[in-house]
Amino acid sequence: MTADVRSEEAETGDWARYWRAPDQPLEAMRAHFTGHVFHRHSHDAYSFAVTESGAQRFRCRGSDHTSGEGMVMAFNPDDPHDGESAVEHGFTYRIVHLGPGLVRSVLTDAAGADAPMPLFPHPVREDPVLRHALLGLYAALVDGPAAGGLVRDERLTRTVLAMVRRGARNPALRASPRAGSGAVRRARALLEDEWAEDISAQRLADAAGCSRFALYRAFRAELGVAPSEFQRQQRLRVARRVLARGGTAARAAAESGFADQSHLHRWFVRSYGITPGTYVRG
Repeated sequence: MTADVRSEEAETGDWARYWRAPDQPLEAMRAHFTGHVFHRHSHDAYSFAVTESGAQRFRCRGSDHTSGEGMVMAFNPDDPHDGESAVEHGFTYRIVHLGPGLVRSVLTDAAGADAPMPLFPHPVREDPVLRHALLGLYAALVDGPAAGGLVRDERLTRTVLAMVRRGARNPALRASPRAGSGAVRRARALLEDEWAEDISAQRLADAAGCSRFALYRAFRAELGVAPSEFQRQQRLRVARRVLARGGTAARAAAESGFADQSHLHRWFVRSYGITPGTYVRG
């Protein structure tokens, strides 16, 4: 595994440096944003971040949160969230994305094959131990050969176990399914299967077995996003996979259902804070 950190800078002084593992679902970014506003989005990974300076405010799971200097942020896979600076001079942070399969492998090694996947109930927390573990993992990732594979693996294990022991709750404590879960599940399945298609609200409602309004309300209540936003997230994830394989932005746009390359570029930046070009070089 080699660290290939790529940078981009905006006229506003915003900058981002991105790193991506070539053989594991593992990515990392260090960035500073002053004027950039993240559109509400989610990741198909666990995302752990440390705010280095300034403060970021965001909305996640129906509540407003602020992460100030030294605080840790934890997002579960598919947690919709947005983000922007809460102070005039912006904020700097480091974030690591860990694929669920990677987290499961660490937990299996540590606790056996039946180890449950974690759920992190608090998007922001004060915890020097977690902060130290995350910063150590980030440093091992981006330092590449200088850190060594054994160090990276050890810090990955240490970070996952620290997050689970100090920040997670038992998955059995998840809230019970809402009354509309069946409809939402059917609508979600259609959007996941046909993410590239132009699906009408009526077709989605027919698949869900309820009215368009009832589906929209239940979908927003359970998943935190509208059906159209959920479909766009599926397209962005497909685009990321194409880019990770070395595909061009034009190819990613064509294969992921975006109207054109500029359409993909616009939503990629709004959602992830970097361009497709920076991601593909990461």
